[in-house]
Amino acid sequence: MTTEMQEIAITEEKPLLTGQAESKDVELAARILLDQGQEHSIETPHGVLHVTLHGTRTTRRPAILTFHDAGLDSKSCFSPLFKFEEMQEIVKNFTVIHVDAPGQEEGAAAYPSGYQYPTMDIMADMLPSVLQFFNFRTVIGVGVGVGAYILSKFALANPDSVEGLVLVNIDTNARGWIDWAAQKLVSVTSSLTEQIMSHLFSQEELSATTELVKFHRERISKASNLVNIELFWKTYNSRRDLNIDRNSTFKCPVMLVVGDQAPYEEAAVECNSKMDPTTTSFLKMADAGGLPQLTQPAKLTEAFKYFIQGMGYMASSCMTRLSRSRTTSLSSSYSMDGSRSRSRTLSQGSQGGQMPPSSSQTMEVSC
Repeated sequence: MTTEMQEIAITEEKPLLTGQAESKDVELAARILLDQGQEHSIETPHGVLHVTLHGTRTTRRPAILTFHDAGLDSKSCFSPLFKFEEMQEIVKNFTVIHVDAPGQEEGAAAYPSGYQYPTMDIMADMLPSVLQFFNFRTVIGVGVGVGAYILSKFALANPDSVEGLVLVNIDTNARGWIDWAAQKLVSVTSSLTEQIMSHLFSQEELSATTELVKFHRERISKASNLVNIELFWKTYNSRRDLNIDRNSTFKCPVMLVVGDQAPYEEAAVECNSKMDPTTTSFLKMADAGGLPQLTQPAKLTEAFKYFIQGMGYMASSCMTRLSRSRTTSLSSSYSMDGSRSRSRTLSQGSQGGQMPPSSSQTMEVSC
């Protein structure tokens, strides 16, 4: 009897250990794959989009869909933010889809001379194909600069597909005649690299020649797809006015973000004045410069957490130590009312608890 019991124990022990080892190997491989992202080339009616997906492809929640700025690609624009330690609390609960504008991804082949680059409208029209490819019904859009404009076009044309928008350095206006003439002069006197650098960074940052400025200046000037970057840049400068006002605006909650020294601070302030104050928050970040997602990822992560929480997708108990300790830096609370059944109350308090809704929509972050 004893011998039989020992034999049974031995025969059961080996597959159990082997199974555990295989499970750990699979888990490790999956973690590495998710960290690197899964790259896809998605066919759309207007051409191919390069897209990188992070996280599990669960459609129970909206995906977080990002779109980058001119002179950047999805990696250089968003990797520091989405790899930030405190951001992992959000990332692990959502699928993140990084979209590269045509020909802007790292290592993209240069377009031939005379290539007709898609307009802002066409690029916005390419995004529904991305949602269909991954079987997502809705997204939360996060856009910077040019990407913010494109996501705005997409949200206005497809309101049922967008549950929320985070727009960094948004400029909803077309270039006026004075701006057009100034751009023509700049294009003659300045290189493409310097034009884009002035778009991405404040004059203070450019004068200080920070390491971030040096890195991106060299990266852009030596890019193998510089001709593609120029086409993307020129297309943005030919954009049309979004014609947003309080009677004709987004149907979802919106968070506008800009650094207090950013080139587009005035444009963001003007955009805020046109928005519905009951569904819009305006986050002006002190000492953030032109790319707050790169220079101030902690503050932007905190604000994004509150935004997600206000949409009902993240419980307040999930807030990290960073969120609780920094809530004093967010100087107002706001509520967002609408037709959706989810709660849209987004609030901050000095101890991380909730406060009564306030009519103020501006958050001045000075920490």
